[in-house]
Amino acid sequence: MDRLALMETFVRVADSGSLTAAAKRSNLSRAAVSKYLTHLEEHLGVRLLHRTTRQLSLTPEGEAYYERCVGILEEVAATEDAMANLHAKPRGTLRINAPMSFGILHLSPAISDFLTLYPEISIELSLTDRFVDVVDEGVDVAVRIGRLEDSGLFAKRLAPCRIVACASPTYLAREGKPTTLEELSKHHCLIYSYHSQRNEWKFIQEGKPVTVPVQSRLRVNNGDVLRLAALQGLGIMAAPTFLVGEDLQAGRLQTILSDFSIPEPAIHAIYAHNRHLSTKVRVFIDFLAERFGPKPYWDLPLEAQGP
Repeated sequence: MDRLALMETFVRVADSGSLTAAAKRSNLSRAAVSKYLTHLEEHLGVRLLHRTTRQLSLTPEGEAYYERCVGILEEVAATEDAMANLHAKPRGTLRINAPMSFGILHLSPAISDFLTLYPEISIELSLTDRFVDVVDEGVDVAVRIGRLEDSGLFAKRLAPCRIVACASPTYLAREGKPTTLEELSKHHCLIYSYHSQRNEWKFIQEGKPVTVPVQSRLRVNNGDVLRLAALQGLGIMAAPTFLVGEDLQAGRLQTILSDFSIPEPAIHAIYAHNRHLSTKVRVFIDFLAERFGPKPYWDLPLEAQGP
């Protein structure tokens, strides 16, 4: 049996902690993956995994073998990649995941231009606002906005993500324009339900973080729906400028509480732990970093308006 295939299967099981997930990534049946592991343990004469009905965990011998396997597989991938690059352009299928709103507004047109530049690359794009496990779901590159978890994955910063509090002129004329953070607590706020702290917003006041409790009649797990609600005068929204920049420029929405800033997350490209990126992944990430850059184009018309 191919020893590299056994190593690769073992690493996928260790990474995902699941025979089923590893089988999906390997295009094998669960039974085949289990057979591979048994064959590998018999060949090595050691037990690599503790198996229970609920989870898998590495034995001490399995941990040591895992580290060696990862290094070997990375070197093999790097060698193959280097040889391919001698005579070939970036090619193959890229599996990409991104948040829904950012994916539609900014990533989609970027991908169109990228595919024109690299005709031998194809892309499978998945847009969702839920958290996606990059390793478990076989994603090559995930675009993430916000604080990054300590997941063992690698990340490249693509751009800042400016957040502003805003509302429609109709809402502000009807309910009044809050000028203090205390007044904000009395207004109707539009809440992004995937946010980790849904019932409070954070601001920076005189260089110090301030948490403001907010109330809402509408909680949604999609930014586009929140934007439409804000445009219809239903409340105040804390929104990324990549989503509402054109509305602010056109006056359909107005920023409020401009004396206070909102902590800015960042937009990152996330990819699996591998010292040697494949060419297709590297060129895609570099393309996005250059396109969005340290000063995103969606913020340029807003610079004169201040924070």
